[in-house]
Amino acid sequence: MSETQTVDGKMDVARELTAFQQNILAILSEEPRYGLAIKRELESYYDSEVNHGRLYPNLDDLVEMDLVEKSELDKRTNQYALTEKGHDAVLDQLGWVFGKFVTDDERADEIESLIQQHR
Repeated sequence: MSETQTVDGKMDVARELTAFQQNILAILSEEPRYGLAIKRELESYYDSEVNHGRLYPNLDDLVEMDLVEKSELDKRTNQYALTEKGHDAVLDQLGWVFGKFVTDDERADEIESLIQQHR
């Protein structure tokens, strides 16, 4: 069985994504956004400029993987939204990270505290 397939045969594409792509999915988890809004969020996170030549090819790859849906807001602006498959990819990644991080009750409490902060 391929490393990228689960027992039921579905692709675990989240495990093939770069950190940059995972960050795009995290941003889109909040709400659909147009490209420049995604760019600004990434620049805020990285505290440095994200150039168009990096952002848009990654968005196109995520669209091609059916993790993100691209629609036209107007003739010059596209909007990007997380698909159900993209939502599942984010949950898969979070589950994996939590599974590695939560090694005792203290760490579980830290995660629960983070969740409460963001409700």
